[in-house]
Amino acid sequence: MMRATSKQLSAYMKRTAFFISDGTGLTAETLGQSLLAQFENITFNKLTRPYIDTVDKARGMVQQINTAAENDGARPIIFDTIVNQEIRDILAQSNGFMIDIFSTFLAPLEHEMSSRSSYSVGKSHSSAHSANYMQRIEAVNFALDNDDGARTQYYDRADLILVGVSRCGKTPTCLYMAMQYGIRAANYPLTEDDMERLQLPAALKTYRHKLFGLTIDPERLAAIRHERRANSRYASFDQCEFEVREVEMLFKRENIAFIDTTHFSVEEISAKILVEKGVERRLK
Repeated sequence: MMRATSKQLSAYMKRTAFFISDGTGLTAETLGQSLLAQFENITFNKLTRPYIDTVDKARGMVQQINTAAENDGARPIIFDTIVNQEIRDILAQSNGFMIDIFSTFLAPLEHEMSSRSSYSVGKSHSSAHSANYMQRIEAVNFALDNDDGARTQYYDRADLILVGVSRCGKTPTCLYMAMQYGIRAANYPLTEDDMERLQLPAALKTYRHKLFGLTIDPERLAAIRHERRANSRYASFDQCEFEVREVEMLFKRENIAFIDTTHFSVEEISAKILVEKGVERRLK
């Protein structure tokens, strides 16, 4: 049995992946990222290339792909949502392995529904979805206006209120749910004063049914806070450990569901919260 050369082994462990689209590239990137995540032993250099919508841009992409192939010693993986066949034909001349996301999924759907797809550029993210767009903008504005416990008088309009110690991931989670799902999410930081009182702040008691807690590993929290306020009591491990312990005790005593965010992405955190709270995603 032949043994792989060091160059061959290197090719298996390091690959370049392109997400190419004649639109925003979000569809190619989202699906491509999900598929590549299944190959944990390979390091991918991921490159998104949106709006490849002319012949000249396509030829430029071929040069980039071929350069990556030469540098890696392996064919780059190409996830594309290109609609224009002329542009796709040019990309197909490159030294890459192409995965046409649209044809992979649309062809079986066309057969099942006995109907041709429109194959329109940027259809999934176009302004035609104006209702979804406005819901997303309104939800983002709500998350920004109700960040960090700034304006608790609007909590009656919230779908969710995230609570937890400072820097545990509340703000990015609220913004992700707003942008991705149109969820109106507010967040409220629990402070040392709240922990000393051993009870929920008055502003939250009325909305107990909307609350969801976030917690985090104290060591990770200390590292995050150190980036914000180095060598402070706020960022010390002892302070972080105290706050996390007290807040988790508060969650349990008040029967508030919570999740440890340490090892989860914002996408995973958001999905788990929505399932746990039974909140319907607003965008259809």
